[in-house]
Amino acid sequence: MSDTRTATYRQPGVVLTDHRFSVPLDHDEPDGERIELYGREVVAAEREGMPLPWLLYLQGGPGFGAHRLVGRPHWLGRALSEFRVLLLDQRGTGASTPANRQTLPLRGGPEEQADHLTHFRADSIVRDCEAIRPGLTGGAPWTVLGQSFGGFCTTTYLSTAPEGVATALFTGGLPALDGHADDVYRAAYPRVIRKNEAHYARYPQDVERARRIAAHLLEKPVELPGGHLLTAEAFQSLGILLGSGDGSHHLHFLLEDAFVRVPGGHALSDAFQEQVRGHLSYAANPLYALLHEAIYAQDDRPTAWAAERVRGEFPRFDAARALAGDEPVLFTGETIHPWQFTADPALRPLRETAGILAARTDWTPLYDPERLATNEVPAAAAVYHEDMYVDTADSLRTAAAIRGLRPWVTNEYEHDGVRAGGPRVLDRLLALARDRA
Repeated sequence: MSDTRTATYRQPGVVLTDHRFSVPLDHDEPDGERIELYGREVVAAEREGMPLPWLLYLQGGPGFGAHRLVGRPHWLGRALSEFRVLLLDQRGTGASTPANRQTLPLRGGPEEQADHLTHFRADSIVRDCEAIRPGLTGGAPWTVLGQSFGGFCTTTYLSTAPEGVATALFTGGLPALDGHADDVYRAAYPRVIRKNEAHYARYPQDVERARRIAAHLLEKPVELPGGHLLTAEAFQSLGILLGSGDGSHHLHFLLEDAFVRVPGGHALSDAFQEQVRGHLSYAANPLYALLHEAIYAQDDRPTAWAAERVRGEFPRFDAARALAGDEPVLFTGETIHPWQFTADPALRPLRETAGILAARTDWTPLYDPERLATNEVPAAAAVYHEDMYVDTADSLRTAAAIRGLRPWVTNEYEHDGVRAGGPRVLDRLLALARDRA
């Protein structure tokens, strides 16, 4: 592993250093092809020259680079009071050798692209972390803070390389250790229904607004700026907003002025279309769509577009049925469907690649229940009651399966509690972990 420090600069209250690391694409072939990882080191300005322990932040996703934070917002201010922080762009994301519709054709056709993408799950991410850790910390273990999918990665870390972890902290990110993707979505759809019901109870005027928009799109889908096809199903997928603390409010504001009067009637406004495009496009994070179901794959069964298949078990999500029966149109949640690889220009060239990944059966295990049962690493997890993205019951089962992990179950925050709760959430988790230690 090589580490190149490319720049050091300042923002209010912090000193930032860019790191670029070279790691193997396939860690089982250390002399083979290499890719680049990017990480941003952050230290409090007043502690710049001090020897500090490290905290590694693993972003949620999959497919998202680490947040580009300015100064010391959210949880970061609390972390910088005692840690030097590394905000890592996990492989294929952000500035780390991106994997997208522009770069993946360098690998060859869809089969070669799918083979390449098997190296972008939590197991490879953890091996990346272990490759770069000794050069940064001098060999010392670091505290790992995993948000959402970052928590899935942290569970893999404790399964495969616990010696690299001083303390493990999870925020909305304890996965089911052995559930198939079908099980994940079969548990998810009822939670999404409850989020819909809560939204419509808060904003009853949105019932008719959503019905009107869905009816308009069922009659004639709209091509958004940039070529994204807005169908009724695509409109329903805006329900992904309902899983964040303020998402219901943002969805309400989005719906309230959707139509404008035009010659001959009404049309969806340019402003509405542009906002929707921003929410629906995967141009900035295509790995989220490509690998979303693969993060649950550990056995010999294909994921086989699990969210799409399981949706059929919940007919209330059928927009045409809802409109015919004078029912509310339900929004969906965190799900990926085949139609998205037709509707989204950033995903269209990758449709066949996605299909090959969905049919794949040779996925390796991501977690080691036996090793987790003998865990010695101090660990604590924020588990959000009625988390729309990660099933609370699964999280609590996994918390019980990781020896010594202390869960904090709260309904004060939604899935983005590490942002909304900021210092309080991190402070609580550190206290719980240290009390156990």
